[in-house]
Amino acid sequence: MNFMNKKWNNKSSTNFSKRKLVLDKKTDALAQAVLALRNKSEAKKFLRDLLTEPELTEFGNRWQAAQMLSDKISYTTIRGKTGLSPRTIARISSWLQNGMGGYQLMIYRLSLHHHNSSPIGKGLR
Repeated sequence: MNFMNKKWNNKSSTNFSKRKLVLDKKTDALAQAVLALRNKSEAKKFLRDLLTEPELTEFGNRWQAAQMLSDKISYTTIRGKTGLSPRTIARISSWLQNGMGGYQLMIYRLSLHHHNSSPIGKGLR
């Protein structure tokens, strides 16, 4: 899916407006900390201090599932590679299609980075 050509559905963004307000209030400082990370090494250190190993594994599996769903890989294959439940995979699929656009943005940016092999903006490199 091309992030730049996606037509945003006002209905789906309205559904997330209340959740967005709560998340913004609770996670603003965390988002600011993530933005201050300068490279992958710093990101790994920060994430390891912030999360337990099982949480890191779960987040890694969810990110892998989002990428695989974007590539139209079947739920069965995703489950086999990640160990995620069909319900979790379905939830990730829903967020990928109707969420706040975070998965799509990162998939798009990383695909540009992969194709160009050039640094992208400030942040994780």
